[in-house]
Amino acid sequence: MQYDAIIIGGGHNGLVTAFYLARAGLKVHICEARSIVGGACVTEEFAPGFRNSTASYTVSLLQDKVACDMNLAEHGLKIVNRPLNNFLPLDGDYLKVGPGVTEAEVARFSAKDAAALPAYDARLEVLADQMRRLALKTPPGRGLKGMATLAAQGWPLLGLSGEEQRDLFTLFTRSAREFLDGWFESDPIKAVLGFDSIVGHFASPDTPGSAYVLLHHVFGQVNGIKGAWGHAIGGMGSITQAMAAAACEKGVSIGLEERVARVNIVGGKACGVTLEDGRVLEAPIIASNAGPALLFRQLVDRSELPVDFARAMDGFACGSGTFRMNVALSELPDFTVLKGPGVHHGAGIIIAPSLDYMDRAYTGAKAYGWSARPIVEMLIPSTMDDTLAPEGGHVASLFCQQFAPNLPDGQSWDDVRDKVADLIVDTVTAHAPNFKRSIIARQIHSPLDLERKFGLIGGDIFHGRISLDQLWAARPVLGHGDHRMPVKGLYLCGSGAHPGGGVTGAPGHNAAREILADRPLFKLRA
Repeated sequence: MQYDAIIIGGGHNGLVTAFYLARAGLKVHICEARSIVGGACVTEEFAPGFRNSTASYTVSLLQDKVACDMNLAEHGLKIVNRPLNNFLPLDGDYLKVGPGVTEAEVARFSAKDAAALPAYDARLEVLADQMRRLALKTPPGRGLKGMATLAAQGWPLLGLSGEEQRDLFTLFTRSAREFLDGWFESDPIKAVLGFDSIVGHFASPDTPGSAYVLLHHVFGQVNGIKGAWGHAIGGMGSITQAMAAAACEKGVSIGLEERVARVNIVGGKACGVTLEDGRVLEAPIIASNAGPALLFRQLVDRSELPVDFARAMDGFACGSGTFRMNVALSELPDFTVLKGPGVHHGAGIIIAPSLDYMDRAYTGAKAYGWSARPIVEMLIPSTMDDTLAPEGGHVASLFCQQFAPNLPDGQSWDDVRDKVADLIVDTVTAHAPNFKRSIIARQIHSPLDLERKFGLIGGDIFHGRISLDQLWAARPVLGHGDHRMPVKGLYLCGSGAHPGGGVTGAPGHNAAREILADRPLFKLRA
């Protein structure tokens, strides 16, 4: 079959790229390896009557422009805000964080910290606005055009005050602990804020550069509220189902169970893909929603790449240290420190009471593969969405951090996944004694499971480490941040491109724009 463009992977960014290309008149086909479209952003039934977001699990970073252009609301997408941002159970106490409650809650631990919160929030908002400004812009590439782009995108930074510029530089270079210690003194608020610095980041909050990961998680918005988090009714799959409907309306064809085995390259130009079943699909444009590590280590022959690029990709860092579980529950967890049902059940429930706890979890995982006291964030989306569980039942997402992508001593995650899942359950049960006995069924995804099921190398939810050397114009490597890979006609459209991970749609949007700018270079059927 011949097309104008083939998209490798039907995750949300692949769907976004396909939509924009098809809207411009190109004949576009998506090759999706699984039997369901959506990549890691899907909703699946994992026990009779119980459905949940399988991997991606919460909404904040989805770009308004993408949602508007694709008419996602008209295609059935509805997002509701969490009633409370976060709930942090402690030993004998707790902290609630959310609109209208944070300052009073923090004041119970430190009046000084409560007084510092407005200034901190205002400063972070200024810096997050810079991220929002750049999210839908293509980073500079090579040559004079790249230099002009660099100047245009960097110029607004001169409008920041001296203090704001210093804080922005600090966020990119220093640790989350150093950054937060400059604002606060009490452990609970630093734990809630610092948690974002290790999400999808196999590192300690003491690791230089971890402060940026904190910022990466706060530049989103939900229903017009900046920094808010929300839930997609029907689970995260409702996002990609709406995207698929929008793309198909524009003429995109989607092939399920079409696993790409090789990107075909002739004379230095991409010309199609070969599927694992032997079929060959032809197109002069190939856009990969698969991450850089998967694309260039498995799908593209190394001999087709410039030596320096191949070497750079050898060093491309992957492995986010994530262990993901879904559980079906007969009842809500009843927390020792806050009994009975309440708004805290609709929050992101963080079990990691301090930055020291997070640091120990990382060092333990680095040495032994996982920590005896893991970091767990639990969401119970069925408190906001009755489509996910039978009456009286609930589903919970357990998003767990600091699990080594590769275990020491030749161990495999297949051998220990259930043992580690038991540990995670016990960690939650220590705060909510009824939790373990309420579990009806569970779905487990170790880092290895995430790699095999979703193509996330090392279980990396971001398609590559979020660090200064793999950001913006250097994502995936310096000189190719503009989505154009060193093979003519081959583009990167997934989270391995700027602005990185999360369900944003931004990489797909930006890649499509660059592909369409190059359109005159290709002989297209359209």
